[in-house]
Amino acid sequence: MKSVITGSGIGIPKNLVTNEKLARIMDTTDEWIRTRSGIAQRFYADPGQSSADLGMMAAEGALQTAGRSREEIDALVFATMSPDYFFPGNGPVVQAKMGFPESLAAFDIRQQCSGFLFGLDLADSLILSGKYKRILLIGADVHTPFMPWQNGWATTIGLEDREVTAAEREANTKIRDRVVLFGDGAGAVVVEAVDDDSRGFLGSKLYTNGSNLEALYTRGVGFRLRPFVTHQQIDDSDIIPDMDGREVFRQALSKMPEAVREVCAAAGKSVSDIDILLVHQANLRIVEGVAKQLGMSQDRVPHNIERYANTTAGTLPILYHECVTEGRIKPGMLVCFTALGSGLHWGAALYRA
Repeated sequence: MKSVITGSGIGIPKNLVTNEKLARIMDTTDEWIRTRSGIAQRFYADPGQSSADLGMMAAEGALQTAGRSREEIDALVFATMSPDYFFPGNGPVVQAKMGFPESLAAFDIRQQCSGFLFGLDLADSLILSGKYKRILLIGADVHTPFMPWQNGWATTIGLEDREVTAAEREANTKIRDRVVLFGDGAGAVVVEAVDDDSRGFLGSKLYTNGSNLEALYTRGVGFRLRPFVTHQQIDDSDIIPDMDGREVFRQALSKMPEAVREVCAAAGKSVSDIDILLVHQANLRIVEGVAKQLGMSQDRVPHNIERYANTTAGTLPILYHECVTEGRIKPGMLVCFTALGSGLHWGAALYRA
């Protein structure tokens, strides 16, 4: 028995935001953003449109392509760092809004950019344990709520049309190195137990090292603080993610290739056996660097960050869905997923399509 992905779907909000639109509210250019990240555009959710909403859009597509009803799903795994509520997680939100039966077990996990990868391992483990037969796995995030919408951000999605003040432009420019990298989006897959050893998950290698936590984290809004959130934190932008870009880049180019080699070795495969490598879409330079480290040609390492930016837990399932839909992933191909994110959490998983 193997765990097999039988369906996939994506949830993308309607608001397309180009680099030029960001240049209206901060000191940046299309060339500046493309040169550093490879990103040309991203999509922003409407006000009130949440990670659960995008996740449900993706889930509907995954259920449809898998040919499964809600009643046939035994468990739900939702990976996000931006849940609708501080607590609970998005699992019960999706269960209620999509009309899943109460017998559904919902798991909420938060490994940020590695969330979907860790979710794949969890789904595979739960299925191989014999406890569940069919699992819906969702990876979704909305980054726009981090952004200071009082500083003219509504202009980016057409809710207003005005020139920002000098003070607003200065405030937005201070965080441009982070916000230009992110978009909103979701992907979902149905993972099922299948009596066919010729396909399915071959294994995974997952790692966590919190000693470098401050390379990528949010300084404010935490229960180590009294109170956990204050007006001062908001004024100081402590609710916006803090990132040491150089260190994250260095870790990504080291840890992801290492994990790919290790998961291949554990499965008795070599990197050259991989047909398609799906790398977390954090930065095009990272994707290209990982491919180079592994000696893989660019045609075997697809990317879509130029169109969606970094959607955190959504990047891997969105990329997987597009590769399947476009015929880049065909039955029998050896597919490898890899990611690194805040925590730091990283790893790789090997899958026979």
